[in-house]
Amino acid sequence: MIEALLLAVALAMDAFAVALTQGAKFRPGLRGGLAIALTFGVFQALMPLAGWVIGAVALIYIEAVDHWIAFGLLTFLGVRMLGGHVGEEEASHALTGRALLLAGVATSIDALAAGITLPTLAVEPLVAVALIGLVTAAMSGAGVALGRVAGDRWGEWAERAGGVILIALGCKILAEHTGWL
Repeated sequence: MIEALLLAVALAMDAFAVALTQGAKFRPGLRGGLAIALTFGVFQALMPLAGWVIGAVALIYIEAVDHWIAFGLLTFLGVRMLGGHVGEEEASHALTGRALLLAGVATSIDALAAGITLPTLAVEPLVAVALIGLVTAAMSGAGVALGRVAGDRWGEWAERAGGVILIALGCKILAEHTGWL
């Protein structure tokens, strides 16, 4: 279960960074903050669900190397987040209407790839998907509120922390499945 929570937090970091910047730059009210939080939470839950379905279908073909695929995908996503600027485009405009929906998709693309790795975790995939959505919604709402108060200084660091967590999860999965741990 701790792996699912770590995955949820790591995947929520880019949405948190965008929400933090939205709060700092555009100061959305309660309604706008809830719209951002719920949109990001829903997309972050739907994308790994789709990834899980893809992974479950392909699992019979890749079972012998699934741990290497999980390691590769999580490491790739983690390195990408370490570079920062993952949500830069989404954070540069006030998110309402269609722009908010597009930002929801853009910030959750990594969750689609991570969803493929769900069968390698020791947790029920639907529980992990629900946890990812709830954690993202909570962190995005907190990001908007924090951004309104503190500015967007921490957004890049949040993404980098998420990247480190994803890389660590990939390494743990690989180590467990190869007997190194």
